[in-house]
Amino acid sequence: MRDLTLNELGRRLRDGRLSAVELAAEARANDTHGAYVSVDEARTRAAAEAADAAFRAGVDLGPLQGIPVSVKDLYGVPGFPTAAGSPRRLPAAWEQAGPVVGRALSQLAVVTGKTHTVEFAFGGIGTNPHHPTPRNPCDPQTPRAPGGSSAGAGVSLAEGSAALAFGTDTAGSVRIPAAWTGQVGLKTTKGRWSTDGIVPLSTTLDTAGILARSITDLRVGFEALDPSGDARAEDVVLSGLRLGRPDGLFFEGCSPGVVEAVEAALLALSTRGARITAAALPEAAPAYALFNVGGPVATELHEFLGSELPAWLDGLDPNVRARLAGAGELPAHEYLRRRREMARLAASAAERLSAVDVLVTPTVANTPPPLAEIATPEAYKAANVLCLRNTGVVSYLGLCAITLPVGTDAAGMPVGLQLVGRPMSEPRLLAIAATIAQALGG
Repeated sequence: MRDLTLNELGRRLRDGRLSAVELAAEARANDTHGAYVSVDEARTRAAAEAADAAFRAGVDLGPLQGIPVSVKDLYGVPGFPTAAGSPRRLPAAWEQAGPVVGRALSQLAVVTGKTHTVEFAFGGIGTNPHHPTPRNPCDPQTPRAPGGSSAGAGVSLAEGSAALAFGTDTAGSVRIPAAWTGQVGLKTTKGRWSTDGIVPLSTTLDTAGILARSITDLRVGFEALDPSGDARAEDVVLSGLRLGRPDGLFFEGCSPGVVEAVEAALLALSTRGARITAAALPEAAPAYALFNVGGPVATELHEFLGSELPAWLDGLDPNVRARLAGAGELPAHEYLRRRREMARLAASAAERLSAVDVLVTPTVANTPPPLAEIATPEAYKAANVLCLRNTGVVSYLGLCAITLPVGTDAAGMPVGLQLVGRPMSEPRLLAIAATIAQALGG
């Protein structure tokens, strides 16, 4: 399974060279890094048997039929508990499938389990004291952070226990784990995919997204799940493609080797005909300032927990609780001011992107930290703020983005290249990412 694209897996499932039961068993055998918080082998096998039976009957329900998929423990999946990273099962209403998971289940995708998340998705490192943190498969010697908040999603792909992973992205929670585990990931534009059936972090910024092992697989997954009817754009050529590089914030304070890996990728693209140009993005600094004071996110999570799950507040992960400090006292006028400022910055940034095809930045500024180095609250906070910076700014500006692996840093860990597009431009962004990945040999 690890060496086959989704399209090739689909071909083999349809012509009988593979069975969904075999794929599900292989996926289960590869669950070796703690990616999952909940598995149900009998349910997974039954789903695989149903997919195989449909194939034998000549029923083809879509490209995800029989494909092993992991699902972040924020999404409702019938038959699986939802805890949102907390130590307690949430009410049964949160176990119902929303439109995104529903589209996968309607195609007879095979759910391999619910993957680990930072508690209520409020963190970028991927740790959670309520459950053992999934180990990043890219360092077999040192236990390192997997990236969050979709902590188990990237791990499930890297270890081979899933062929497609469902995550969510509020300020980087798809892109960070994808980048830190050497996968690809898509942060959709707010509103493109419904967040119904997903435990909320921020009603303003939450987006559903997917992670995959290649950009080819990501396109297949997006086209299978997108409800718009215009999920595929024409392929693009690299020659003349305008890649805007916003110097400054995105390239500052990075771990050794991160910028170098991105620079090498951009140089390779330039020699193959892409146009790398300086791209001013003055909206980035005020967006980052809003992020650093919590934007609307902390207040929205505090309100949700207080209204819907008040019994969960006292037992929160200390790192999550620290980020919620004072969120309940934010004046309404300040909350509204932040929302209004974000909307203004987003409109300005979207207009500015008309001068380029995509923006290019490092996806994550820092290398995945060893877990031992982020054991104190101070160390965790510093690493968490830095890992969320580049992705968080993009989210606060209302843009869509993809991360692609483009090499390794000085610690030998994966480095991601973030491609940023205008709102609702996902099909073209995916086409551009495919061209770039092909040019870089990915």
